[in-house]
Amino acid sequence: MTTTTQDNIEALNTVLGQTFRLYVQTHGYHWNVEGPNFRQLHEVFEAQYQNLWGALDEIAERIRILGAYAPGTVAGLMAKASAEDDLAKSADDMVAKLVAGHEALAATLRNTIATASDAGDEVSAGLLTDRLEWHEKELWMMKASLR
Repeated sequence: MTTTTQDNIEALNTVLGQTFRLYVQTHGYHWNVEGPNFRQLHEVFEAQYQNLWGALDEIAERIRILGAYAPGTVAGLMAKASAEDDLAKSADDMVAKLVAGHEALAATLRNTIATASDAGDEVSAGLLTDRLEWHEKELWMMKASLR
C-alpha cells in the first residue's frame, strides 16, 4: 500500500471518528433537549443523528473497499475524534455546540476531499463532498435558528 493510499485511509478514519462523535453528541441532545423549542429541536436532532448513523456505514465501508479495517470499537472511533464537549446546559447551548461540531467536521471533510483527490480516489472524494454538502446545509439551518 502506498503512502498516499495510507494517508487517504487515515483521513477517512478521522472523518469516521468525528462523525461517530457528532452522532453520539446529537443523539444525546435529542434525548435531553428541553424548553419552548423542544418538539422542533427533538425532531431536528433525530433527523441529524439518523443521517450521521447512515454516514458511519458508508464511510466505514469505503475504508474496507480500500483494503483497510475500519475502527470497530468505541475507543478506536473516539481515538480518531476530537475531545468531547462539556454537557450543554440549554437548548441554545446544544445548538451552538452542534454548530461547532459540524464546522469542525466540515473542515476535516474539506481536507480529506483534498487528500482523496491527491490519492486519485474520486469515489471517496465524491462521498465526502456529499457529506460536506449535508453538513453545510445543517449549519446554515442551525445558525439561522440562533439569530
